[in-house]
Amino acid sequence: MKKALYRLTYGIVVALLLSGCIHRELIISGPSSDTETGTPAETNTDPGSQTAKTEGTIIPRVAFPESEYRQLAKSGNGTIKGSIYVSDAYGKKTYGTQTRLYLNPVTSYSRQWYQESYIGGYKMAKADKRLYNYLRFTASNAQGKFAFYGVPSGTYYVIGMVKCGKACGYETPRNIRIAKEVTVSGSDTASVDLGKMID
Repeated sequence: MKKALYRLTYGIVVALLLSGCIHRELIISGPSSDTETGTPAETNTDPGSQTAKTEGTIIPRVAFPESEYRQLAKSGNGTIKGSIYVSDAYGKKTYGTQTRLYLNPVTSYSRQWYQESYIGGYKMAKADKRLYNYLRFTASNAQGKFAFYGVPSGTYYVIGMVKCGKACGYETPRNIRIAKEVTVSGSDTASVDLGKMID
């Protein structure tokens, strides 16, 4: 009976693979890690990416929407500020001190990265170099506070990293990426709590 059930299940999975209904490799569970490092651009090691869920699976990116990016304002009067940190179940915070952060405008291109890589945990193909022209950078201070000035009106992903070791329950330090969406308008100041709870 068990053999018959196994053969039936195997046959269904093979049929789905051959029909194209399954587009990704099956997820192989492994230890969780946030140790990706790399440049602030959206590469295979995006700031914001979680651990890749499959070995060798790389998600192709949508075509770079040049016309969509050309419509973005290049200057503005808005401010985005906040603090970057991770916290444990008891509310104890570890701040990202003197760490680099960046603003990535929300577009169809960056939204794919956010969903597939940061939320989904998949590796992605290398980002188009033109993306660098639309990123804004800053750094946090010793208390984990940061600010972006002269920001054009719009919606952005604020992305940064907190390096945490034993204070977060890890034997060796890990780079924990955090990304959140924030909107700023005109000369307003938008506050973002760039925090993440760790297990």
